[in-house]
Amino acid sequence: MFASMAASVNNPEHGFCRDCLTPQPRDTPRCARCGSPRLCRHPELYRLHLAHIDCDAFYAAVEKRDNPALRDKPLIIGGGKRGVVSTACYIARIRGVRSAMPMFKALEACPDAVVLPPDMEKYVRVGGQVRAMMQALTPLVEPLSIDEAFLDLGGTEKLHARPGALVLADFARKVENEIGITVSIGLSYCKFLAKVASDLKKPRGFAVIGEQEATSFLAGQPVTLIWGVGKAFAATLEQDGIRSIGQLQTMERGDLMRRYGTMGDRLFRLSRGQDARQVDPGGDAKSVSAETTFDADLASMADLVPVLRALSEKVSARLKKAHIAGRTVVLKLKTQDFKIRTRNRQLADPTRLADRIFQTGLQLLEKEADGTKYRLLGIGVSDLSDDGRADPPDLVDERARKRAMAEGAIDSLRDKFGKKAVETGYTFGKGRDANPPEHQEE
Repeated sequence: MFASMAASVNNPEHGFCRDCLTPQPRDTPRCARCGSPRLCRHPELYRLHLAHIDCDAFYAAVEKRDNPALRDKPLIIGGGKRGVVSTACYIARIRGVRSAMPMFKALEACPDAVVLPPDMEKYVRVGGQVRAMMQALTPLVEPLSIDEAFLDLGGTEKLHARPGALVLADFARKVENEIGITVSIGLSYCKFLAKVASDLKKPRGFAVIGEQEATSFLAGQPVTLIWGVGKAFAATLEQDGIRSIGQLQTMERGDLMRRYGTMGDRLFRLSRGQDARQVDPGGDAKSVSAETTFDADLASMADLVPVLRALSEKVSARLKKAHIAGRTVVLKLKTQDFKIRTRNRQLADPTRLADRIFQTGLQLLEKEADGTKYRLLGIGVSDLSDDGRADPPDLVDERARKRAMAEGAIDSLRDKFGKKAVETGYTFGKGRDANPPEHQEE
């Protein structure tokens, strides 16, 4: 088979069947071997090696895999009526449900949907299985989240005895057969277009964007396709008469930078398909956080503080388990009209202690407790590093040193007798009516 594949590599008009991997001559609508219409052809197919892999509707796919009765039903993963959609299956998406949509709007669009709370522990476990399969293909795997990553397969042709495109198609088959979920793959010459390509033919997609077609492909796309161009910046561009990437392609770098600063340079480069970023296998988690959406809006410190403490303990537990620490504490709040407030404070030393995260978050929260009603509260840490230099003894604040020692003792008791073996005065009784954290970033 490899001999015939080698012949196909030398003929850019040839491709392969994504279901049985058989080489395909030009112009055949179906695979001559298995009859599948899922054929992959592209003039640069066997020269490209940079890929973006994204699991399809990941949380929902895992739940449908584990409960076949859900297979043909619209499924939403998210909080209660007051929460937001974490993800939705494609049946629900067809009816207008989108990630991050308020749950009440999602249920208006799809009233017969099955709603399940997220099971992050299970999703992380399944994501780890997919990640391990990626790392068996190449050491150059850059995770973006638990369900997506960049891969660079350059130089692996001899190892796998076949081109990168075929390796990726085989990977997609194995994930589907062995793990029971599906993935979509984008193949290109740069990270920007590989990620764009992975979204083109979801679900079970395999899309290719080559270097020769990049400029013409991008010309007809909206400016929002460029990473970093959100609704607000898109509105600014539209005020300046810029709606399409093709318009950006006619503009000079200097003009764009005078108008939009460093973002102007990004607009210039990405609009032309120029992205020199390499796949970074050290691209680990940028932050660790936990958040929760309340059943009813909360405004008083008496209601918010217990929730902040519980979330701080959750973040701390994850940091300790991963042997990492963070130097910047980030508080997140969402008002009743869905406006997000984020506040942060940098510490002198990295921390993984629940008490330091909580105390810092508390100082930030006190400034925001001005009578505003909040529907969501989150706390997290960023600027991550290993925990070797975390939380040095505080020689000035004796109470902080004692709290750190007490936290160590509490951790030991919880490890031995369970998470609920010891509770602090902040979390005992108060704040129990809030929903459990519905979303956690890796």
